[in-house]
Order: sequence, then structure tokens, then C-alpha cells
Amino acid sequence: MPSNAKVFLHYGPYEAAGTVEYRQSRLQGLKTLLTRAGHSVELRPFKDWNVVELWVNGEKVFSCDIRKLDYGGDGDLDPLCHEACRALSGLTMHD
Repeated sequence: MPSNAKVFLHYGPYEAAGTVEYRQSRLQGLKTLLTRAGHSVELRPFKDWNVVELWVNGEKVFSCDIRKLDYGGDGDLDPLCHEACRALSGLTMHD
């Protein structure tokens, strides 16, 4: 996928420290890698627990369990972040 894609990162709440909340700390590495690749990323909370989905042009291109993403960091050492980036790079843009 060319750079400058608009990526919607949908994320659900998950349980940590005894509470279920929307938390963005596990999304930081993914957002950093996507932004570094030239994409714009918009975070959108949604109702499904424990889920992260990447949407581009109305199409879901990647999903995973948010609890599997590394906490904090820049995403360089997180295999799931790299898998998500590969899923985006495999797309072609249609006019």
C-alpha cells in the first residue's frame, strides 16, 4: 500500500488491574510503526472486548487480540505490529 493511507484503528476495552476500560497503551507501538510508514492513524474505540482491527477504505485488513500487543514502546520488537504493517503493505489502492 502506498504511504499516506488513512488507517482507522478500532480497539475494544480489555481487563487489566481488575477493571475493564479502553486503554491505548498497547496501541502505541502499532500507531508508531504505521505513522513511521507514512500512514495517518485514527484511533476509534468500539464495543468488542479484547479486539484491535485495522480498517482502510472500508475494508478490515488486520485484527488481533489487543492483549497480545506489547505494552508501550515503539513497536519495533513487537511481531504483531510488524504483521499488521505487512497486511497493509499487501494492499493495493483502487481509484
